[in-house]
Amino acid sequence: MGAGTIDAKRDRLVILASTLGTVFEWYDFFIYGTLAGIVAGHFFPSDNPAVSFLIFLASFGVGFGMRPLGALFFGVLGDRLGRKYTFLVTIALMGVATAAVGVLPTYETIGVAAPILLVLCRILQGLALGGEYGGAAIYVAEHAPSDRRGLYTSFIQSGVVGGFLLSLIVVLGAGLVISDAEFEAWGWRIPFLFSLVLLGISLWIRLKLKESPVFKAMKEAGQVARNPLRESFDSWPKIRMVLVALFGVAAGLTVVWYTAQFQALYFLQNSLRLEDDAARLVIGVGALFSLGWFILFGWLSDRLGRRRIILTGYVLTIALMFPIFHWMGNAANPDLAAAMERYPVVVRGSDCSYDPFAKQQATACGRILDALSRKGVAYQTAKLTEGSAPVVTIGGTVVDVDDPAALDTALTAAGYRLDKITPSFGAGLRIALGIIAIGCLSGMTYGPAAALLVEMFPARVRYTSMSVPYHIGTGYFGGFLPFISQYMVARSGDPFAGLWYTVGVAAMALVVTLLWLPETAGKELE
Repeated sequence: MGAGTIDAKRDRLVILASTLGTVFEWYDFFIYGTLAGIVAGHFFPSDNPAVSFLIFLASFGVGFGMRPLGALFFGVLGDRLGRKYTFLVTIALMGVATAAVGVLPTYETIGVAAPILLVLCRILQGLALGGEYGGAAIYVAEHAPSDRRGLYTSFIQSGVVGGFLLSLIVVLGAGLVISDAEFEAWGWRIPFLFSLVLLGISLWIRLKLKESPVFKAMKEAGQVARNPLRESFDSWPKIRMVLVALFGVAAGLTVVWYTAQFQALYFLQNSLRLEDDAARLVIGVGALFSLGWFILFGWLSDRLGRRRIILTGYVLTIALMFPIFHWMGNAANPDLAAAMERYPVVVRGSDCSYDPFAKQQATACGRILDALSRKGVAYQTAKLTEGSAPVVTIGGTVVDVDDPAALDTALTAAGYRLDKITPSFGAGLRIALGIIAIGCLSGMTYGPAAALLVEMFPARVRYTSMSVPYHIGTGYFGGFLPFISQYMVARSGDPFAGLWYTVGVAAMALVVTLLWLPETAGKELE
């Protein structure tokens, strides 16, 4: 029985195995980002928590940066040796690398060797993930009937969200059985070690699968590519299609998705001062109710076309991202939002240059910005004449910057609640609605993507041709999004500044998609 025919039992197993494997593999990847605030202090200690956090986010991006190399290596294996065995190897590598993080000694124990080993684990995770998504998407698509390919592959996209949700569930669950102090000291290792359980389940399910019917037929006909990498880039039409997949599909969908998850999480934790577990919980609830968007828009893409839905998603992202985040900001911490509006913090100086990574700021104005950044306080800057001493005003009232206690007192009097808060149920519900709205945008841009990418490339080089642009786009545009967005926030003092990165990349993807992306829905894969 080949591709394009309906075998309900076979199709359920194919979708289940590929989706669960995706859930488990992305769990391994996301657990690193979910625990960013805790793990950063163990491996990248610094006097300034913001610096530790930024360096940690850079190491988070390293894993994404390695994904294109993994896509190259495992893409060639998938096109030459088969889809099934390749993504068996990728999930095994991911599980082992993640569990290794759970047993690594910290900086306090072995010094600089600790972050080096951590980054090495991230490199292995990135290589593994570079081969996973393409294999799962192709395997499902090559089994699916042409008029259900968007629906079938949309479960893989929901599996990515499932991995994020599972990471939140395990972290919150571990926090329920041990104290906060114990979790910060050693309990953070539990979610990493839990990946060994997920690895065993995933391998057991995937070993039951047979090879893709398209690859099997291609192998029997002697049409397997000898050099998939060279064949993927041996003509301009092929290169152009790879570039469209990179800049028009992968880059756009990934910044929307990561904004819905990590950027929103850090926005709530750092800028709005929500308790970490409360922020994780509300993000998790929003993500849970967003799962259906991916399946809905994958199904709709079989009927309305992939291109039309993705284009609509980009347009709405550009128009709605800032309003949605302002909605969440007002709901999450209304006192802080009101304080920022009524009593803005303005720092005036002749040289207010600020480097978040510097141990000591070079100027007096820079040191003031560093102090505000440590407290998570939004600020504006203004230029004074050369040689003038810096001046800080809160709501127009001048504050004595030579006295740190005076700054704290003035901020508190203006309504800046610098301690962490737990939102009310109603506020949490409104935040979750914002996450669900961003999830809808992500569903529109991500839900049809797997079917679209598979349909864009020929079977001989499909694994390589779709994996390379997908993982370059998601690895670099998406993987470094947390670092870039948080750096923009730290440099500007504007908690919403990082959203410009998301909007800018979505605008680029909109133009590329509008001009050069073909419609592929209903295309036969053989």
